Amino acid sequence: MSELSSHSEVNLRITPSAQVYLKELLSKQNTPGIGVRIFVENPGTPRAECCMAYSTPEEVVPTDMQLTLDGFNAYLDAPSLPYLVDAVVDYNKDRFGGQLTFKAPNSKVARVGPDASLEERIGYILQAEINPSLAAHGGHVALVELYDDPDAGKTAVLQFGGGCQGCSAIDLTLKQGVETTLKASIPELARVIDKTDHTQKSAAYM
Repeated sequence: MSELSSHSEVNLRITPSAQVYLKELLSKQNTPGIGVRIFVENPGTPRAECCMAYSTPEEVVPTDMQLTLDGFNAYLDAPSLPYLVDAVVDYNKDRFGGQLTFKAPNSKVARVGPDASLEERIGYILQAEINPSLAAHGGHVALVELYDDPDAGKTAVLQFGGGCQGCSAIDLTLKQGVETTLKASIPELARVIDKTDHTQKSAAYM
C-alpha cells in the first residue's frame, strides 16, 4: 500500500495488487522509464472521470507530483490534485482475469480545507455526499441562501430539482436525509429549509 508522503493532503493510494498489475503492464511496453499518469478529466463537475494513461519520461512536466512505487513511477497531474484526495487504485482478480478500479470520491468536487466558509462546506457535503444519492432518482439539490436567523440560528435554504421537484416524499428526504447529513457534518448549522415549488410535478420521481 503506497501513499503520497510529500503531499499528504492528497492521500492517493495504489494497493499492492494494483502495483503488481501496473508493473507487469508497463514492462510489456519496452519503453525505458515509462510510468503512469493519473488525472481527472472535467474535475469538479458532474462529468468528472478518473483517468490513467502511460507516461514516458518526455511527457513528465515539472508541476507533476511523482509517486515512487515498486518498479515504476506514477505522475499526478497538478490541476487534478485537489480532486484526488482519498482516491484509491485497486486491482481485483476474478474468474475472467481481473479488473483495475479507480475510485476518487472527491473528483466531482474538491474537498474543502479547514478555513473554508460555511457556504463552501455545505456545498461540498451536497455535491460529494447528498447529490450522488439523489441522482439515482434523477434529482439534485443546491444551496440557494445561507442566513443567520435571530431566533433559529444559521439557516440553509435549499432548492431541489430534477426528480426531487414535486416528489411526494420530499419532506422525508429533506428531514431524514439532507438535513440530518448536513447537521451531522456541520454542527453550527441550526436549520435547513426547502424553497422548491413542489406544485410542479411533471418530472417528479414519485
